[in-house]
Amino acid sequence: MTSFFSLEQLQALVLVVDRGSFSAAADMLGISQPAVSQQVRELERRLGTRLLERVGRKVAPTPAGGALLGHARSILELARQASDAVRAHDDGIQGSVRLGTGATACLHLLPPVLRHVRAHYPAVQVLVTTGNTEDFVRRVEQNTLDFALVTLPVSSRALSVVPVLEDPYVLIGPPGAPRLPKAVAPRALSALPLILFEPGANTRTLVDAWLLAGGVKLRPTMELGSIEAIKEMVAEGLGYSIIPRMALPTGSAARFQVRALQPPLARELGLIMRQDKPVTRAMGVVAEAIVQGRRP
Repeated sequence: MTSFFSLEQLQALVLVVDRGSFSAAADMLGISQPAVSQQVRELERRLGTRLLERVGRKVAPTPAGGALLGHARSILELARQASDAVRAHDDGIQGSVRLGTGATACLHLLPPVLRHVRAHYPAVQVLVTTGNTEDFVRRVEQNTLDFALVTLPVSSRALSVVPVLEDPYVLIGPPGAPRLPKAVAPRALSALPLILFEPGANTRTLVDAWLLAGGVKLRPTMELGSIEAIKEMVAEGLGYSIIPRMALPTGSAARFQVRALQPPLARELGLIMRQDKPVTRAMGVVAEAIVQGRRP
């Protein structure tokens, strides 16, 4: 007896809605856009109704698609739990873990952590997605991610939060610019061209609050969505920036003037997950490695 619809069709539907387009869903699945479109069309054919429609530049569910979406998420999660339950009877720990994090943590924190996981648990697959805290809170609530490493605070009664580490902010400036004092107060920045992270992210919110508390409200000369891009602009002498210390690996003193902030400013990173989510053995080892900050 053939199934009424397949898990692949349900996953295609969920990803198209979550990512807002067929092409973005195809990138997540590692298949072509026509293949994703075919999965959704076949699902619509079997159900006898349209499930998606274009709203502006994005794809959104029809009323029928919205009604199916919650069931689709539940079915996919139950299938994943069933697969993990079977794998748990093997001698080793196996399974996939869906993790979301910011680009800075992905570049500068996760590589040695994931190397540790791979070395000790080679059958555990960690699927990493980069993005911002607001998006990850929603996706963890919807159970399309198992957990996420985000900048706190996070407000959601559905989520549990495990603090991971405190990451201080620093001021960086061009190496050839006039020497900065050892610690920099907000008022000292009022005459400098600042390049800051784009508004809306927790990273930018914390910096704006620090400046405002010091009596400074200014308009940055640039607002970018990438800490790595900001670093390149500063290195080229286009301005100064306040960034997480984590983003400066060993050897950065040759590229930037790096100064502490006065008063100090830091962000707290935490691991968030649904309070009602069953924790698989694979999830447990990945979460432990992140919280312990394992290094090889």
